[in-house]
Amino acid sequence: MDAINKEPEALEAAFQAKVDAEQRIEPKDWMPEKYRQTLIRQMSQHAHSEVVGMLPEGNWLTRAPSLKRKAILMAKIQDEGGHGLYLYSAAETLGISRDEMFEQLHSGKAKYSTIFNYPTLSWADIGAIGWLVDGAAIVNQIALCRCSYGPYARAMIRICKEESFHQRQGYEIMMTMAQGTKEQREMAQDALNRWWWPTLMMFGPHDRESAHSGQSMKWKIKRQSNDDLRQKFIDATVPQAEFLGLRIPDDKLKWNEERGHYDFGEIDWEEFRSVVNGNGLCNRERLQARVDAHDGGRWVREAALAHAAKKEARKVEAA
Repeated sequence: MDAINKEPEALEAAFQAKVDAEQRIEPKDWMPEKYRQTLIRQMSQHAHSEVVGMLPEGNWLTRAPSLKRKAILMAKIQDEGGHGLYLYSAAETLGISRDEMFEQLHSGKAKYSTIFNYPTLSWADIGAIGWLVDGAAIVNQIALCRCSYGPYARAMIRICKEESFHQRQGYEIMMTMAQGTKEQREMAQDALNRWWWPTLMMFGPHDRESAHSGQSMKWKIKRQSNDDLRQKFIDATVPQAEFLGLRIPDDKLKWNEERGHYDFGEIDWEEFRSVVNGNGLCNRERLQARVDAHDGGRWVREAALAHAAKKEARKVEAA
């Protein structure tokens, strides 16, 4: 009886030893149920964010300022759809179905990144999203390439390569506008003013207030804390804004020689919590768009399943 009681502890000890030794956990390996659930929560949220993130940019496909800009934006949006596919497929290796993940999103049980609940008011917003939002995603996701769960880590390698293109595309838009007319420079600055603080919120609450960070770090799902990643993003992005001749909308932003990092003002965490709880400017619009798209494509899924069943039946008859 004692041996039976100790078995879960022995399994968890062996699991943690494998993680500590930097060995990847694969779908058929034993893992603690909380590890599996943590990954499902994080990976499904990541997948939902990629797919919902197509919506604010899709708003500008028909209004891009040139055919070249439209083609680039279309390619980027297609990339985001592919990222969602990789991540949904990786999450399915943990025993959850895609239908269940969709149901969790549509019911509001599962979350996606708060950043996508803000509207895109001008073409400069497309540049700001690429430069800031995708730039923040890269900072966060590079560490995920070394995640302890194999399918997630492998998916992130390709995603990060494509996100790097997205970041450069956004920065190039901002550079063009910053070097353009007075009106274009004002649009670029306005976009930076509106997207800066929501982008900093993307990294999540302070470490001391994060419910999942500690355990995720121990399991090496995460490699760096929320605050460390946010600081890394700020340190990299401020010089980029200075090069563009744009001003970061933070009166408390200044270089701290002693720390070797930028000091910055406090984030409005009330706004963050409000958006997380469904009260952002576009929460309802984004979620309804996803529900409508899913319901509208039902006949395609049913037709595909019927066709596959018919092909299988013909194989059986021929045999």
